[in-house]
Amino acid sequence: MNRILLTEDDQRVASFIEKGLRENLYQVKTVGKGREAIDEASENKYDVIILDIMLPDISGFEVCTLLRQRKNTTPIIILSALDTPEEKVRGLESGADDYLAKPFLFDELLARINAQLRRTEFNNGIVDFQRYGGVEINVKEQSAQRDGKALNLSPREFKLLVFLMKNREKALSRISIAQAVWDINFDTTSNSVDVYINYLRNKIDKDFEQPLIHTIKGTGYMFKLKTP
Repeated sequence: MNRILLTEDDQRVASFIEKGLRENLYQVKTVGKGREAIDEASENKYDVIILDIMLPDISGFEVCTLLRQRKNTTPIIILSALDTPEEKVRGLESGADDYLAKPFLFDELLARINAQLRRTEFNNGIVDFQRYGGVEINVKEQSAQRDGKALNLSPREFKLLVFLMKNREKALSRISIAQAVWDINFDTTSNSVDVYINYLRNKIDKDFEQPLIHTIKGTGYMFKLKTP
């Protein structure tokens, strides 16, 4: 699933954002200091960074500048109580992609996150990850169908399908799948990935002529519609 780095030192605000994002199938890592954000974003891959400006060590502006100097291109959304035009300009000029003032509606934050993700997907050549090979997914309703037939997926199976759809036609290792669908601290000795791949296969491929989930020997799996 999409991974978000949240940098927010106000625990109440952080908990509110975390809860909403997890309910919308995002993985969230929260840190409370600017230098922690820099280290985390440098060591691990995130899809979006949400960044407060007023942090206890260095400002969010400095975090933006330093990340961009390190060639980190992850989309950054500044979330700040500083709401003057000058502060917004400073944030965007420091490297942020968007700026949302507090207080805010969570739905607006979610819309801005999704806009950044769509831009990244488009730049990577994925125009519409929700339709492929006869499969259609509805992220909001957490439902899926293939050729009009409802797939009746469990929450974990749905997360797995979303990840496969977003990374279609790519060879995916078991570790990358586990870290995306479970979490970064997933036990790599577990066979849960294979178990859930089989669960999903039974629902998405069993009654259809062309399989979509393929085993890649020595690597993992690939979600691909093979043409005759």
